[in-house]
Amino acid sequence: MGSRSSEIRGRLSAALAAWLLFLAGPAGAGCSEGAVSIRGDWGTARFTVKVADTPSEQSRGLMFVEDLPTMSGMLFVYPRPQPTSFWMRNTLIPLDMLFFDETGTLTRLHAMAQPLDETPIPGGDAVQFVLEINGGLANRLGIAPGNVMRHPSVGAAAAWPCPND
Repeated sequence: MGSRSSEIRGRLSAALAAWLLFLAGPAGAGCSEGAVSIRGDWGTARFTVKVADTPSEQSRGLMFVEDLPTMSGMLFVYPRPQPTSFWMRNTLIPLDMLFFDETGTLTRLHAMAQPLDETPIPGGDAVQFVLEINGGLANRLGIAPGNVMRHPSVGAAAAWPCPND
């Protein structure tokens, strides 16, 4: 029964990932401040985001948030590449943390950060963007290091530029 159960879970996970990709919208959707698109060999996903680009917004992050809609998240934008480290103090839901360099290339992914855990989560030495999404979602979608993101904040160095950049 265990292998049958695993097979059913695998099929449900694949179906959920396909549905989420469908909900994400067209792959060629344009850039906007309120959305991040990520592209990899698995396809493209689009997330509705709140941008945290000031120190006060970044220090609060997703603290005290009790529910994060699927395909939503928070994009942390730093003025230049820098060392980053996050923690989950006062964060009530599990998160995936995606760390991107100045070109918008995913360099590190920390999956399933645990709520309320104060253990530092290092992102790397040259991080300019961090996307936080629901824990486990990156794995379900197939997101992995080397994937690229599209957002107006990435600018001229973008590996996947916005249209008309």
